[in-house]
Amino acid sequence: MNREIAVVVNNSNKSVNAFETIDAIKKAGFKNVFIQWYDKDFNPSQEEQIKYIREKGLNIIFAHLGYQNINDIWSKKSDGDKLVERYKNDIKDMKENGVPIVVMHLTSKYDAPPYNEVGLKRIQEIVDYAESLGIKVAFENTKIKGYLEYVLDNIHNENLGICFDAGHYHVHFNDEFDFNKFKNKVFAVHLHDNDKTDDLHLLPFDGTLDWENVTKKLKSTNYNGPVTLELCYRRGYLKMSVEDFYKKGYEIGEKLKLMFDNEE
Repeated sequence: MNREIAVVVNNSNKSVNAFETIDAIKKAGFKNVFIQWYDKDFNPSQEEQIKYIREKGLNIIFAHLGYQNINDIWSKKSDGDKLVERYKNDIKDMKENGVPIVVMHLTSKYDAPPYNEVGLKRIQEIVDYAESLGIKVAFENTKIKGYLEYVLDNIHNENLGICFDAGHYHVHFNDEFDFNKFKNKVFAVHLHDNDKTDDLHLLPFDGTLDWENVTKKLKSTNYNGPVTLELCYRRGYLKMSVEDFYKKGYEIGEKLKLMFDNEE
């Protein structure tokens, strides 16, 4: 399989703006990116970033939607209904921009209301709206177990799946995840590393995650999408240039690609 390699255009990068990040990504050899559509006052704006990405000839594989106040989705208060409208607007924006998948969170931080039918109904509305526009929705494993399972057990929709986050799996889930449950449902991945002290977004192989096991497990779900890196240019990486950082990222993407191929 000719598996692609992709990377996030990260607005949390230090000492560079999004345009400089995109330039470095392009120079490193990436052809695919994912964007952060967070409805924040980014500078350059998220709309300007999409335009620049397209000018550079890069392909946008998915958009990571914002997760501000996401725990309200499970609240019985009307704040959760406002979230539904926000996400529907975001999904409409992605349809207009030709982005085929959106990635979303189900919770934020370590404490959220218990999953419940009120939240499920709201999520159903979001997923159904996305389906009507031909957009897939992938929910991410974040910090709290059980929410992904609850949603996928109760919403039966072909355009609903998950985004597997390797860093969260390592630091928050202690490398415990029922890959078999999500067979044929992994629509996207976030590949990055940490040492289990925090969600560090390190380059793969710079932390303690077992990448041979991760690639093997992802292959067992029939995931055949891109090797998608969720990297952040900060901390110790600032010792190298942003160009060298993404060059190294691309080389690591190639290494992971070979590991996936070995599982064919």
